Amino acid sequence: MGECLRKACPCLETLWQRIFKDKKPPENADGGGGGGGEGGDVDDMSERISASSEPPSPQGRSAESSAIFTARWPFDSRTPEEMSFEEGELFSVITRNGGWWSARKIDKNGRVLGRGMVPSNYLMRAESLEMEPWYFGTMNRFEAQNHLLTPDNEEGAFLIRCSEKNDVGHVLSVKSGTRVKHFKVLQSDESQFYVEMNQDFSTLIDLVEYYCTNALNNAGRLGSPCKRKKPKADPNFTEDDWELPKEEFTLKEELGSGYFSDVYRGLWKKSINVAIKIIKNDSELNHHEFHREVQILKSLRHRHLISLFAVCTATAPFYIITELMEKGSLLNFLRGKEGQVQDVVSLIDMGAQVADGMSYLEEQNSIHRDLAARNVLVGEHYICKVADFGLARVIKEPFYITEDKKIPYKWSAPEAISHGKFSNKSDVWSFGVLLFEIITYGGVPYPAFSNQEVYIEVTKGYRMPSPPKCPNFLYDIMLKCWSADPADRPDFSTLKVHLDSSSYELE
Repeated sequence: MGECLRKACPCLETLWQRIFKDKKPPENADGGGGGGGEGGDVDDMSERISASSEPPSPQGRSAESSAIFTARWPFDSRTPEEMSFEEGELFSVITRNGGWWSARKIDKNGRVLGRGMVPSNYLMRAESLEMEPWYFGTMNRFEAQNHLLTPDNEEGAFLIRCSEKNDVGHVLSVKSGTRVKHFKVLQSDESQFYVEMNQDFSTLIDLVEYYCTNALNNAGRLGSPCKRKKPKADPNFTEDDWELPKEEFTLKEELGSGYFSDVYRGLWKKSINVAIKIIKNDSELNHHEFHREVQILKSLRHRHLISLFAVCTATAPFYIITELMEKGSLLNFLRGKEGQVQDVVSLIDMGAQVADGMSYLEEQNSIHRDLAARNVLVGEHYICKVADFGLARVIKEPFYITEDKKIPYKWSAPEAISHGKFSNKSDVWSFGVLLFEIITYGGVPYPAFSNQEVYIEVTKGYRMPSPPKCPNFLYDIMLKCWSADPADRPDFSTLKVHLDSSSYELE
């Protein structure tokens, strides 16, 4: 392993020597704070990276604890805790907390140049496949297409990505005219990589080099690696400043309004975009329960869940601060111009993304209680994220008790309405209705029935018929979600697998 790393980045030979301990440490080196390492040349340095001098973190040291990262893009700090850096600078990570890591900036000899918080999506492993300009890591088909179809990418531009779908693995995506072709990169029993049966390679690098000079199926030869888009850095909210004063936030335009809350685009510290949800009628809230639920929710982090950043609860009304999703709710997106042109495969992929986020909640024993297209948000590259999870119990249920007409009958499982039995399986029922909303481009479920009629008819065994142009397999999934016995409904991990296997036609 060590030789592979050295060959990948020979310029960091001095650092590799420290990590792999080419030289024996002095006999009195015990890791107890004496610096330690390779003799007297350490004394004139303010600090150096030393594997033996770092105590284990409270959570234990990971296999990547000695990994070195490099900056893919430059970053300008926005708060005192953040650290600015330039493209290509090196880092040793101290602790990892979601999208922000505490790190040391180092030179190629290991000398520490600074410390601070850095956005993890700006960094890549210095000795890994991520160093290749064409390797884009985990990415779905929407993101690949949006990257490749930009005007600065020419015909044949390509990237290799790791599919979000569990059974797919690596995918080679290539720009071909006005579309993108996707080729599954298969692996043989001997761990050889191949796209075509008669050509296999020991590494992805060898595969790419071959198809840069030889034609691939109907896509021709590979051109230049896809141009990268610089990502956005999330706000750097830490565990210590979870409760923040309202004065740090500026309200901009209203993004949406509902019975329970209004949502605004906002700025944190006058510079960082966030979404601000203002809770209405919070006099009905159990404040202790609210804070307890928030403590749980702030630890939930997943690619397809909205990230909760902070709360403002010192005075009414309460603020909930989350990441901003530019395209708004999935319901409004589907009904709008951009949503109306999505093909069936794209729509099913959106459903799979929601199932992925809900599968994570299921693993964490967290129940949503109000899953619907209005509570899913859409961002750049059509990334879908589940919102409002968990808080339904403390924010919405008090109103359901006194305002019967506000109960979302058309999305609620029968046992949730009749006996207040909420579970992951009642969320699955709601997910079936959400699939109806998706495949009908934001259609209203049970359009001919009132709320009370829906509950009566459903308990008698009525189920919505298959919508026009709905694939048979998708309607079968809906019917399984609407099984009368909760035990007969699939779990979200199973739903994700079924949607993944059906939504993606690789060329």
